Amino acid sequence: MTAELTRGQNHPLPRARLEIRVSAGTPIVAGATLGDESGRVHGVEWVAHPGTPALPGLEVSRQAAADHRLAVDLDAVPDAVHRVSVLLALPAGGTGPGRFGAVAAPFVAVTDLDGDEVASYTITGLEAESAVIALELYRRQGAWKVRAVGQGYTGGLAELLTDQNLPQAHQLARSIQEAVAGGLARSVPAPPARTADGNRPRQAATPAHGPDHGAAAPQGAPGPVPPASPYDAQGVSDPQTPGVPAQHGTQQPYPAAPGDSATAGQPSAPTGSGPIDYSHPRRRNAAPPPPPPTAPPAAPGQPARPVAGDATGWSMEERLYNQVWGMFEDLARTTAAYRSAVDFADSRMEKELDQVLSDPRSRIGGQGDAAREAARTRHTQLVSKAREALDRDVAQLAAEAEVVEPALPAAYARWDNPVWHAYRVPMEIPMALRLGDLHLPETDRIRIPLLVRLPLERGLWIDSGRSASRDGSFADSHEMRRLGLETAVAHAARLLAVYPAGEFTVHVIDPAGSGASALAPLVQTGVLAAPPALGAAGTADLLARLTQRVDLVQMALRGGAPDALPPGLDTSQQLLIVNDFPHGFDDRAVNQLRYLADEGPAVGVHLMMVADREESAGYGPLLDPLWRSLLRLTPVADDHLADPWVGHAWTYEPALVPPGGQVLQRVLTQVAAARRPWDR
Repeated sequence: MTAELTRGQNHPLPRARLEIRVSAGTPIVAGATLGDESGRVHGVEWVAHPGTPALPGLEVSRQAAADHRLAVDLDAVPDAVHRVSVLLALPAGGTGPGRFGAVAAPFVAVTDLDGDEVASYTITGLEAESAVIALELYRRQGAWKVRAVGQGYTGGLAELLTDQNLPQAHQLARSIQEAVAGGLARSVPAPPARTADGNRPRQAATPAHGPDHGAAAPQGAPGPVPPASPYDAQGVSDPQTPGVPAQHGTQQPYPAAPGDSATAGQPSAPTGSGPIDYSHPRRRNAAPPPPPPTAPPAAPGQPARPVAGDATGWSMEERLYNQVWGMFEDLARTTAAYRSAVDFADSRMEKELDQVLSDPRSRIGGQGDAAREAARTRHTQLVSKAREALDRDVAQLAAEAEVVEPALPAAYARWDNPVWHAYRVPMEIPMALRLGDLHLPETDRIRIPLLVRLPLERGLWIDSGRSASRDGSFADSHEMRRLGLETAVAHAARLLAVYPAGEFTVHVIDPAGSGASALAPLVQTGVLAAPPALGAAGTADLLARLTQRVDLVQMALRGGAPDALPPGLDTSQQLLIVNDFPHGFDDRAVNQLRYLADEGPAVGVHLMMVADREESAGYGPLLDPLWRSLLRLTPVADDHLADPWVGHAWTYEPALVPPGGQVLQRVLTQVAAARRPWDR
């Protein structure tokens, strides 16, 4: 499975013998430098370039070309080498472009010798730069990793090599350009242009991988299958359990090694003065959709005005879904670039201050103070520039969110959206359902809807454990149980509201009857299939009936006779809300819950647990598979969800009904009225 890296992100390398494949829209020069533990390049003999294409464990191309393959054997590099930096540059003095902003974004992939991609990186955001450090392979605690750098230099190779403390930087840059000047006529032709879906064609021997990192694509979408959504359960993971398989076997983001981070060392700062392109191919796929709305013309020199539904899709609902997906990834990537730039500025300032302290001459007079002040000034300038880029991108996304939020259909909208006042029971199942909002600390004013695809492919766990609230105080266990069940009721009501009449059924287990107040909207409106199951006997009876339903449907499907189900069997989607687990559950009931969580979603039986994991510790590790099979949500704001690209810890806020609002009762009353003919 390929890791599609963003600027500053790292990924472990599974083997020592690798190829680095570079694809660009114009002939470029590819090379590499070898650095010690601090990243210093000690001399020209530590640089592989077309004039000196081979070094121990490293070989580069002898000419400028649009496609390159660099051979790397990490076991063969000298022990003093701790960093291999891959550099790209535009040939000087030719007729080609003089800056990367005038060509397609270079694509770099690390592959094994069979051509299978390990990690890839598309270098975006370049403008006036003519040289760039694309990747670096670095040794950390005896293991090798790859990091996406993307640090550009407007001064070309000379500035790049000077930044790596190479004394003969300008002479070496001239010799490299002279070595490739006579070979431009032998350049490989440019690869085919990007396809309509925004993907660059890979090498023929390289298996195609989508931009969703190998995650299972959503099913049921018309036309070409689009990338899997980060709002599906497989695209939102819990960083507290790294490496645990998520839905459909996808893996959560790799955790950093102790003492390591995705932005350790010298990641890059955003370069160039133009807007950084963080758009995802999801926004321009190859499906032939209806024409999207046309944005009104923008004022000269101003960015285009956002329009709700300007993503591609077969319907307005799908276009809005794709647009929200694009906003989610754009915000993740622009925040990753900002954090990487700040880390780069911090590490650079620390390096410069260390150099000042290590130089005895700086201790005499005011030279040391001047050098320290200059380092701090450069740090402030880098951070300010990064913040300006972040604020610019966030302003664009905020403007887009302002027009998208009011246009969302009921399934995607918040409970305070006016669309609920015109609610009617739908005739078709929507693509997805909103379970809350996500935001990041640097961009707190932007809320991205957390959407999950329908039908549900994973159960939900509403964590009622002790947790900090928004104002920093702690809610007691009784308050958390109440909030947890109210959150579950809001989610269940939304599921009932977006399904056609008779196609979704809700059951409740409340062994002690402690949730009567929170369950009142469901009970009083009559949308439940039966009153909440109470006590051990009621719990056992309901679990037995749902387990039997799963068995019957599985046997019918496996036998190829889906129409041979017993008369009167409810074939609608089923949701079981379990309150106050594990109170009132014996070992048999616990095993039935695990069975429903594992086997139920495939045949239309879904689980929603309201539980405190610590209270179930008495069952030991037997319940660990149950928790891992459910998507954890919280009744209060909590930063436990991670995106599949960068691994940001996103703060989740549940989709709750505004205090004192009557929208829930009105919607459920309409649902109950529409269900009555089906219940006869």
